[in-house]
Amino acid sequence: MQAKKTITSSISGKYKKSKYALLIALMGLAFAGAPGHADESDEVSKLIQSGQFEQAQARADAYLANRPNDAQMRFLKGLILTERNKTAEAITVFTKLTEDFPELPEPYNNLAVLYAGRGEYEKARESLEMAIRTHPSYATAHENLGDVYAKLASQSYDKALQLDGRNSTAQTKLSLVRNLIAGKPETVAVAAAPASKPAPAKTAPAAVPTPPVVAATPPAVEVAPSKPAPAEPAITASKPAEPKPNTIGMDSQVLAAVEAWAKAWTDQDMAGYLGAYSQDFETPGKMNRTNWEKMREQRIVGKETIRVVVENPLITITGNEAVVKFKQSYFSNRLNNVSTKTLTMKQEGGTWKITSERVGG
Repeated sequence: MQAKKTITSSISGKYKKSKYALLIALMGLAFAGAPGHADESDEVSKLIQSGQFEQAQARADAYLANRPNDAQMRFLKGLILTERNKTAEAITVFTKLTEDFPELPEPYNNLAVLYAGRGEYEKARESLEMAIRTHPSYATAHENLGDVYAKLASQSYDKALQLDGRNSTAQTKLSLVRNLIAGKPETVAVAAAPASKPAPAKTAPAAVPTPPVVAATPPAVEVAPSKPAPAEPAITASKPAEPKPNTIGMDSQVLAAVEAWAKAWTDQDMAGYLGAYSQDFETPGKMNRTNWEKMREQRIVGKETIRVVVENPLITITGNEAVVKFKQSYFSNRLNNVSTKTLTMKQEGGTWKITSERVGG
């Protein structure tokens, strides 16, 4: 899993949590010698990404019952508790991780996201400064720290105006800071699970924060958030087919369809989002289509902030079918995640529709 903003719910989504994918990768390296460890962490990670938080926690707890000092699984449990809005418990988990593994920056980052979500910006600042002290090149923590400073500045200017409403300089500065905060998508990045050595994480903007994630490479396509909404990676997809000639022009149509899907997700436009899927779409676990649509609506609509970024898309077209593989960065007021996604699409009435969706390599 990758690390990114993780300043939790109360935050308007501008802080970055560490990414799940990077987290698993880093922890996998650290615990490569532990039989079954990577497999169990991977299974718990998949449950988290599919939104099955209760199952994920049950599995994590069972694993930790025999291996209470496993840093990666403890970190995953902190992520699960964050997703279940059990903020106090998540703070306890991440705090204990910082005590047992002080060299790891990710727990500090996610702890800061949680503090920011509760409006405790001084504590968030202290945690982020510790993350940077342990890992000076941790970009996510630096970005989150900038967002926290902006929020603290906003509070100070606001206080100055309460004391002196005629202070035009403070009013101008407050306006500038608020515009700066409003101009960034509200998200917080969560850090990756701890390993023997600190694992790098990434961060996103802060303002009225909530946890999100920042991509390691510049996004090729970025959809700016309209309305907030939590989202999760879909499952199931076919392998890319061998490219065939005469697909020039079709590539742009496929990419446009993917961008429209990401934008509808970002805007919490369920008609546009669900309309991007073919009636032949392979729902996860062969779930009933109506139930799947209701589940997606519950997970998307009503979130404070959502942003979906499509990066480095690789499109392969064979006949009437297209396979699009890309890096997906998902930011919301409660979750930040970066993963590799593969969409299989086909033309229906001149429009490219998603027939299957898979997360992972």
